[in-house]
Amino acid sequence: MTDDLKTIPLIPRRRLLQGAAAAAAGGALFPARTARAAGSSKKVTIVTGSPHRRGATFLLADEFIRGAREVGAEVFRFDAAFKRVTACSGCDHCGLGAADCVYRDDMFELNPHLIDADLIVLCSPLYYFGFSAQLKLVIDRFYAINSQLHSPREAVLLSAAWNTNDWTFPALEHHYETLVRYMGWTDVGRVCAIGSGTRSSCEGTEFPNAAYELAKRVCRSE
Repeated sequence: MTDDLKTIPLIPRRRLLQGAAAAAAGGALFPARTARAAGSSKKVTIVTGSPHRRGATFLLADEFIRGAREVGAEVFRFDAAFKRVTACSGCDHCGLGAADCVYRDDMFELNPHLIDADLIVLCSPLYYFGFSAQLKLVIDRFYAINSQLHSPREAVLLSAAWNTNDWTFPALEHHYETLVRYMGWTDVGRVCAIGSGTRSSCEGTEFPNAAYELAKRVCRSE
């Protein structure tokens, strides 16, 4: 057992199910999503999964954030590769949001921003036609706040890949589409940068500007 694992007695199954039902009905360990006044700033949470701060994926994230802030959005950024995020062990202690996750790591920093976001941006390099392991760890940990996250909000996918084939991104996009559908979110845009395995190769393409313009379009206050 690592020091990331909080030692907590297991919850009896009946109590676990009761807690999950309560969470689905509005109970939550983290603050609930706040009501938005008309014209208020959009809250954007962007989660990156690249281990390269000077890579193409970070370039897409930087440009998206630049566009979002230009139109007045509040942006919270979480660079998963540089955070402590433990893999979900499927222990069910959390009960989909009825109790704390047993892993006391940096997800406790991210979770309130996920729950309160109007728009969640998933930004990852393409690794073997899927999300990077660093970002997938975060997605798997959605389980502990599933009840709070499973509500109408918007989503964006940003990704960069070396390949230029027309079959480069469909597997990742299908995963993203399925996740968005399950969570009850709405896909409002994607930038899938082919031929962008390095920052320099991406800089000469239309993709950084596409991320910037996408942010200006989808991050305006309503």
